[in-house]
Amino acid sequence: MQLSRKIEKLFSFEDVESLWEHVCRWTHPVNTRRILATLDQAEFAKLRERCPYRPNARRINRYENAAYWIGVNVKRAQDLWLDRAPPLRILDLGCGAGYFLYVCRYLGHQGLGLDTDDEPLFRGATDLLGVRRVISRIHPQVPLPDLREKFDLVTAHRVCFHRIDRAADDDWNEWKPPDWKFFIDDVRARFLRPDGRLLLEFNPRRDGSSFFTPELRALFLAQGARIFRSKALFAADPTQRPRFKQIKK
Repeated sequence: MQLSRKIEKLFSFEDVESLWEHVCRWTHPVNTRRILATLDQAEFAKLRERCPYRPNARRINRYENAAYWIGVNVKRAQDLWLDRAPPLRILDLGCGAGYFLYVCRYLGHQGLGLDTDDEPLFRGATDLLGVRRVISRIHPQVPLPDLREKFDLVTAHRVCFHRIDRAADDDWNEWKPPDWKFFIDDVRARFLRPDGRLLLEFNPRRDGSSFFTPELRALFLAQGARIFRSKALFAADPTQRPRFKQIKK
């Protein structure tokens, strides 16, 4: 790597944002070991025996590593200030193994997950963690299932429900801006309380570039989103700018 590229990376705005996140977590630590101590490690070992690695399986199978994923989700909770907020009602879309909602419950919140039932490992993990979930897929321009309640916070981490199918170049065909607009409107109208928030967190693209193409960035900003690194945060009211540091009164 050329020296100029190293200097550019060292002083990139994204690195400054990452440093800020680390500082905020460091000033308000959460004891991950105490959370891990509440888990039955023997049962998680049995879960791996019941759900062995399959040929050509996705790396999703590493989700039995509770120590790693509890740590990841403690950071996610800290970034939303959930370790300092009074009890919230949380909906996690694509909840996977349920670690995020388990951490949220440890911090005093109540949660509900929504996901498919394709992965036996996820089914077993959510059972072990006592995480409630609704089985459903998320399709473009199709309303989410009626959950008969509203939430203070709706989250989706490492979003992949926007992927429709494989393109000819083995990349993904994805939702278009109108699909995202429909989804955001649906969540706001039917699932967010008046002071609620919607958090979407994305993976970088295969070439390492940001998920936020110019078109998507323009759409999200027009919807009042606060974009921070790989995350887009929306308020229930599109005319309001949400904050990650938000303590519900």
